[in-house]
Amino acid sequence: MSPSQTTPRDSEAKLLHILRVSAQVFAEHGFEATSIRDISRATGVSLSGLYYYFESKQHLLYLIQNAAFSYVVDHLMVRVQGVADPAERLRLLVHNHVEYFLSHPNEMKVLAHEEDALGEPFREKIQVIKRRYYSLARQTFDSLTEEGIAAGIHPRIAVLSLFGMMNWVYKWHKPGVDPDAEELTTAIVGIFLHGVLPGRAESKAVASEIAARGGD
Repeated sequence: MSPSQTTPRDSEAKLLHILRVSAQVFAEHGFEATSIRDISRATGVSLSGLYYYFESKQHLLYLIQNAAFSYVVDHLMVRVQGVADPAERLRLLVHNHVEYFLSHPNEMKVLAHEEDALGEPFREKIQVIKRRYYSLARQTFDSLTEEGIAAGIHPRIAVLSLFGMMNWVYKWHKPGVDPDAEELTTAIVGIFLHGVLPGRAESKAVASEIAARGGD
């Protein structure tokens, strides 16, 4: 990979540059196969310059994950502030998640593929943010249940299934071919709340037909 030609001079901007380019390198080559020298070449930042921002490759991986999760959670908190309707809170949660990761596919790939590469004490720090994010989603789902929208569904299964839907998007989404964040949000929320079949009566009829055919 060729060195960056536009390395920022401002300290905060340079860190963001390092994290963005490092996420790209990790996404393309994998965490284990990438060296700090590879990161230096790709970012255009010297080794000594890199070590000003992080102390090890593990620390760099933590900074990438922390920046991504913190951004998503912090922006979600802003978006749902003052929104009481649980269905709208759900839509905002999904849109916030999908919008970020459609525009940051490398970070999404690193979060998905390098989760187990992160050791302590960094792993627990990321787990704290992930538990906070799960708690926000669980509160939204519990509010839906109280409204009678999602009654009778195991909340943990429901919330983790929702995250599964959102997190898997990066594997198949093709910009310019597949829907944008807004349309994708509508589809995910619709499937999560109502399933993929057209209606309850029709769903029962389809289910009966499948059962009559022996599940074929």
